[in-house]
Order: sequence, then C-alpha cells, then structure tokens
Amino acid sequence: MHRHFIALLFIILVSIPTMAQELNCNVLVNDERAQTSDRQVFRDMEQAFTRFMNDRKWTQDNYLPEERIECDLAITIESMPAVGFYNATVQIQSSRPVYNTSYASLIFNFADRDWQFEYVESTPLDYGDNVFTSNLTSMLAFYAYVIIGLDQDTFEEFGGENQFKKALDIVNLAQQSDRSGWQAFQSNRNRYWLSENLNNLDLRPIRKGLYTYHRLGMDLFDTKPDESRALILGVLKDIQKANRNLPNSILKISFFDAKKNELAKIFEKGNPAVKKEAYNILLDLDPSNTEKYKSIIGN
Repeated sequence: MHRHFIALLFIILVSIPTMAQELNCNVLVNDERAQTSDRQVFRDMEQAFTRFMNDRKWTQDNYLPEERIECDLAITIESMPAVGFYNATVQIQSSRPVYNTSYASLIFNFADRDWQFEYVESTPLDYGDNVFTSNLTSMLAFYAYVIIGLDQDTFEEFGGENQFKKALDIVNLAQQSDRSGWQAFQSNRNRYWLSENLNNLDLRPIRKGLYTYHRLGMDLFDTKPDESRALILGVLKDIQKANRNLPNSILKISFFDAKKNELAKIFEKGNPAVKKEAYNILLDLDPSNTEKYKSIIGN
C-alpha cells in the first residue's frame, strides 16, 4: 500500500506543470576597451549577471518555462578607474512573441549610459527589495522589474503596475548612493525618468497602448490586418495626445526606439488614407526616423 501511494504521488507531481522564473536573459559583456590583461573577470561577470537575472523569482506570478521573457543585456565596459570598479554603457532589450506566428515583437530598447559598479570575481550578488545593497544589483533588479512590467502591460491593461512600483522603490532607495542614473537633475534619459514616466498618470495612454498594440493589434494581425492597423493607428493618436502634455518623454522615445522598424512594416500596406495618416503622426512623434517612415508612403 505504501509503495502504491508513493507511485501515485510521483505521478501527480510530475503531471503538475513546472513553474519557472520570469526571465530568460542573455548577458554579453564587451571588454574590448578595458585596460586589463585579466579577461576572465568579464566572462565571470556574464555568468554571474545571467544567474542573477534568470535564477531569481521576481514576482508571485506563475510562468511556464516556455513563457519566460526573452531579453538581452549588452554591457560595454568603457573604463576601469580602479581595481574592481567599472564604468559601462548598457543596451537593454526585451521582446514578446506574436500569437500564432514565429515573430517576436521588440517591446523595450533602451540605452543606459550611466552604469557604474564594483565587481569582484566570484563574489555573490546580494539583493533585497527593501534595502540598497549595491549599485550593481539595484541596476540589474531595476531592469528586471521594468522588463517584466512592460511584458505584462502587453497582455493586460496596466498589468505591469506592481513591477513599475517596485522599480520606483529601487530608484528611491538608490538615490542615497549618489551614483549616476538615479537622480532627476542628472539627465532626462536615465533610470529616474524612465521609472517616473512608467508611473506617471499623464503617460498612461502610452502604457494602455502597449496592450492595444500587442494583444489586440499584433496578435490578430495575421488574420485581421486592416483592423489591426486601425487599432495601432489609434494607439499612435493616443500617444500624440499624451505627447502634447509631456513632450519628448523618455517613455515615448523608448517606445519608438523599439517600434520604428515594425511600424514602418505595418503601414507599408493597407488603406492609403490610413497609411498617410500614420505617416504624418509618425513624423510628428519620431522625426529622427523620417527616412525610415518614408517607405510607408513609397509603397
């Protein structure tokens, strides 16, 4: 009887889906500019940062292994002012699969030029949500929450609310460190302003647009392309209204840094009136990519 019970328990346990962490993050450290003969520390960094992002459970939500969020941290070491101290720039990207296709839509594409951190090879990376432990783990945790929050916003209206509040808490705690990237006055394109924008009520139309764009637009584009274009055009109009209140917000800039190529492809076909309207709005919101958007009216 005991043996039968154990066998039954084993069957039940293996039949329960394995719940995974939220992120599948690829970390790459470019050390070409670093003035050192010890390159092993950078490979150790890659492994340690990858484990920190991927092995930690960041939320209470259940993710299946195949639901983990694909993201990348491309870290470029700019200088080493002292042993174990690094100045770097980082490109952070995350994407989300489009339903019923093999296509992944880029959600987040952000350049952080204010990475300053200490790292000693093989030293554990300690972190707690309610305390500032180090600039390194605060920066990594900040982007973990931003990536998860943006992904959740694409599946549910304002689904990432809790994660953006946690990112804001990290900013508030990290301000005591006096390190770059956490202060309002240092730049208008840093972690402080990204977090502020994600929690700013005046910019909620952009966050609401993430759901409409992806869940109602991109996920149905394969079967209802004209309806999807109309919905995505509506998102652009809402962003335009928000931009009038808060022009050139980092959240708006980040949106188009991620979406410029995709938007050009979306509106290259379809109703001529919709194409023309989309083109005019895109020139207003993202004039730096005018050449890219010319393909919309050129087809």
